[in-house]
Amino acid sequence: MLFHKDGPMAEERHVKVIAAIIRREGRILIGKRKVGTFAGKWEFPGGKMEPGETPEQCLARELAEELGVEARIGKLFLSTRHAYSHMAIEFVTYEAEIISGEPRLRDHNELRWVLPAELCLYDFPEADRPVVGKLMERG
Repeated sequence: MLFHKDGPMAEERHVKVIAAIIRREGRILIGKRKVGTFAGKWEFPGGKMEPGETPEQCLARELAEELGVEARIGKLFLSTRHAYSHMAIEFVTYEAEIISGEPRLRDHNELRWVLPAELCLYDFPEADRPVVGKLMERG
């Protein structure tokens, strides 16, 4: 059982999200969400893990679906947990490199390549903020 500041949280309200830190020329790719709970907020590309998938398989699938790219999934960047009032998220990020294709708008209203120092200018969901902080710290 997971716990939220307001009390116990049912296990079925736990979601594992895998996201990519994709760099190009010192910039990081972020996308502005079109729909869903966090519509209008910025995020690192990725999505929910499906049963039977490894995190790496999930991320490769999500990047193909969301951006239309083939990516090489690298090392683990950061894994955190965050409890929202409606669900708990295990947020796992990996370094990733695009090996084929160019990112296209599919699941986002906008895509941007931003400098790590600029990440604080964007409105990310709370679960993403430790990743933003670590990226800004490392540059």
